[in-house]
Amino acid sequence: MIVGERSQAAIIEDYVGLEDGVYFTNAVTEIVAGENSVVEHYKLQDESAAAYHVATVQAYQARSSSFTSHSTSFGGALVRNDVNVVLDGEGAQCTLNGLYVTADNQHVDNHTVIDHVKPHGASRELYKGILSDRSSAVFNGSIVVRKDAQKTDARQSNKNLLLSEEATINSKPQLEINADDVKCTHGTSIGHPDDDAIYYLRSRGIGEDEAQAVLTYGFADDVLNKMKIAGLRVRLECALLSRLSSRRTHTEA
Repeated sequence: MIVGERSQAAIIEDYVGLEDGVYFTNAVTEIVAGENSVVEHYKLQDESAAAYHVATVQAYQARSSSFTSHSTSFGGALVRNDVNVVLDGEGAQCTLNGLYVTADNQHVDNHTVIDHVKPHGASRELYKGILSDRSSAVFNGSIVVRKDAQKTDARQSNKNLLLSEEATINSKPQLEINADDVKCTHGTSIGHPDDDAIYYLRSRGIGEDEAQAVLTYGFADDVLNKMKIAGLRVRLECALLSRLSSRRTHTEA
């Protein structure tokens, strides 16, 4: 997809499995953002629990362009999402937002690369994971600042919420800085639902499972609220609530 100069586009990729069969999805999306263009890209993945999904998004940005990626992974047995962005124009701006929700024995990989080639670029990255049962995930995010990309401002964060003792997350944020006049930060966090917050909600008459669901929803909604298309945001919020409700039912059983 080529988005021309001084133009604006919203692109939606939607992967849905209507049945529980085993199948393989392999997708490559290339986006070229022209000078002063604004591109919003949404990738929604909610496929069969037995499906395999491997996909790459490759974005190239020209001068003063803006590219935003929203990636959500709810389904699939084995999922890998690669997002590679090259800020090849001065003043380009990039935002990567991601949410992955896993259960049972699911595994989701997220690999991202933000490559700052020219000066005065800015990037923001926030990926959040919610893992339960025996599921697992990987986050590998890399920010590269090349020698000529002075005045780069880049921030990266990966936060994970583990809802069971068996869930596993491997998080590896990376910075490769070859310029000397930049502002770059990265970080990761892994934890369980806050016991004090659960206790507070329970003291207000909310059951333990419901309290955990409220905190989990709030944790994820920080990412979903960044979506500008209201219909997509509401749909994903409903899907998240359904997943949390199914987990409570499974736990009670």
